[in-house]
Amino acid sequence: MSQGSLNEGSPSIHASAVKVGPLAVLIRGPSGSGKSRLAFDLITAGRSGVIASAVLVGDDRVHLATVGHEIVVRPAPALAGLIEIRGLGIRRCDFVEHATVGLVVDLHADDAERLPPAESLKTAIFGVEIPRIPVGRDYLPLPLVVAILTTTKS
Repeated sequence: MSQGSLNEGSPSIHASAVKVGPLAVLIRGPSGSGKSRLAFDLITAGRSGVIASAVLVGDDRVHLATVGHEIVVRPAPALAGLIEIRGLGIRRCDFVEHATVGLVVDLHADDAERLPPAESLKTAIFGVEIPRIPVGRDYLPLPLVVAILTTTKS
């Protein structure tokens, strides 16, 4: 993958992404961990004013590329504007064609802790360090994401 490229050859990963304000939240996790649910919850939280305006980038599969010193995410073309809502099926919604990743949420993370060490609160994608939230299997991710988006570290 070449820097500055958003071409079709960039790697695709099993993840969802939502642009919240100026940056995207990249949601990773195993199948059935709630990636689509968190994506829709973020969109709903944005519509209700709990967080900044939120719009889907992609659900289920997204492409990542380096652009300068940033990671850009975009939807898989065949899935653009589609999101799975459990109990309703695949639904169409507004989406953006790309966004810079500003936060990674790892669902069902083995390293999730009540008071996580600083090193677990960041990850690197293609050598670019990005803030990260590890979320345990039995914990609701939305409150953690809202907290990181609306508070500052003490």
